[in-house]
Amino acid sequence: MPRHKTISDERLLDILVELIVETGPDGLTFARSAKACGLSPAALVQRYGDRETLVEAILMQAWEKLEAETAAADAEAAPTPEGAVNLLMRLMPAETAERDATDGLLLLREDIRNPKLRARGAAWLSNLAKALGRRLSDNPKEANRLGWEMVALWQGAHTVWAFTRQETAAIAIRRMLNAWLARL
Repeated sequence: MPRHKTISDERLLDILVELIVETGPDGLTFARSAKACGLSPAALVQRYGDRETLVEAILMQAWEKLEAETAAADAEAAPTPEGAVNLLMRLMPAETAERDATDGLLLLREDIRNPKLRARGAAWLSNLAKALGRRLSDNPKEANRLGWEMVALWQGAHTVWAFTRQETAAIAIRRMLNAWLARL
């Protein structure tokens, strides 16, 4: 007779994403995961098999949540260049800027190393560039180019802020994006 799960996979992965941000993918173990979620290491092994599969499951769910947040931001943002800036700023909450600029790099490294996660990230970036491009130009070719430029600028602005930190991330990144828009 099958055993009933005391915690859903979605809830479990929500708990473990916080742990993996703290420990990095290489620091995630079944013992640490079990302690964080209240299940035994054996129960986690039974669900996921090995650590690499667990890490992949955690990060796949994180991509699903980011995709959903991106779709919501796209649906709600104005169809204007300022709407493009607002869409990006919504995807970068001020309360997680510090964590994303430091601990998030360990997750990004794993996303780039794992072919399934890398494909998921590439698809997300493509959809994001399209969402931005629609707000920047009516010409499809120009919209594609500008959307990708804005994605690259946004990521670069986040990196520049992480090193300089002369103002809050929200102020610095919005300023850089608006300066770019003003030059278009």
